[in-house]
Amino acid sequence: MIYTVTFNPALDLVVSSDGVSLGGINKLYGEQIFIGGKGINVSLVLSQLGVRSKALGFVAGFTGEYIERGLSEKGIECDFVRLENGFTRINMKLKAEQETEFNGQGPDISAAALSELLSKLSELRDGDTVVLAGSIPRSLPQDVYEQILAKLSDRQVRAVVDATGQLLLNVLKYRPFLIKPNHLELSEMLGAPTATVEEIAACAARLQELGARNVLVSRAGDGAVLLTENGELFTSGVCHGEVKNSVGAGDSMVAGFVAGFENGFEHALKLGTACGGATAFSDGLCERDEVYRLLSEL
Repeated sequence: MIYTVTFNPALDLVVSSDGVSLGGINKLYGEQIFIGGKGINVSLVLSQLGVRSKALGFVAGFTGEYIERGLSEKGIECDFVRLENGFTRINMKLKAEQETEFNGQGPDISAAALSELLSKLSELRDGDTVVLAGSIPRSLPQDVYEQILAKLSDRQVRAVVDATGQLLLNVLKYRPFLIKPNHLELSEMLGAPTATVEEIAACAARLQELGARNVLVSRAGDGAVLLTENGELFTSGVCHGEVKNSVGAGDSMVAGFVAGFENGFEHALKLGTACGGATAFSDGLCERDEVYRLLSEL
């Protein structure tokens, strides 16, 4: 079973406007609401690929109920910790002359709620996969990823970590199965150039020395690079299409890789690239038909 963890889910309200007048009344059109959060995005894309997962994390209030109901309607199993106070955040993306985002803060998460989540994670068994993605809310201890991986270190669980900076570096000692920085994050973490495949491979090897097993690096318009625990280096080109959306493309790549891994690293990289591209070319997350159309072109 694949488990995804989302500490701070969201409802993403995407609206469009011909122009914005500060202090005035602005008419919007094309309103859309998406269920969001990095781990949840992974579950949603896995569902499109016909792969089961269970979504974990924290929800609160009427917005949390909406997320649980929406995921259940899509056939995704949920086991969120329900917080007593506050409500799951609402983010807004305004598309006008420039694209502007307003991100909510989210509810406070108590020590008791965190303990309940850790108890749910204790159910993972050998052969399961856990996806930890995104930043950590300020009400949680900043070593919570480490707490989770330490708790699972006595069993053969594949840990996938999609985080940045020190948060990612701190978990490498637990030998995560996969990490997925982008080339800019990789450069910032290690203070080294990542303009070429060779430079990226050298940086990925340094992360492996610190404990990472497989390192997947997305390169925006230049495709992706994968350095495996066997020392194999794979590259993938970029999908071609009209970019409409940047939200969730990285999460989609993670989902595609996890779904495709049973058929080998090369297939996993291609499926991940196709999922990321299909999301970038959509208004929301990718859909199955578009994923496999792009996969056939890679």
